[in-house]
Amino acid sequence: MPETQSDPSGNTEAFRAFVHTPEPEAPVATASRLPLIIGAAAVVVVLVAVAVWLAG
Repeated sequence: MPETQSDPSGNTEAFRAFVHTPEPEAPVATASRLPLIIGAAAVVVVLVAVAVWLAG
C-alpha cells in the first residue's frame, strides 16, 4: 500500500526543501486596545467614586 505523503526527512534534498519553504504569515491583528483601556478606566473611576461615597 503506497503512502500518499512523502516524509521530508526521507532524503536530504526533500528535507532541505521542506525546511526552506516559508510558513504562511498569520493575519496581523488590527484590533485596537483602546476600548479595553477606556473600559478599565471607567471601572477605576466607578470604584473610586464608590469608595469616596462609602468613606463620606
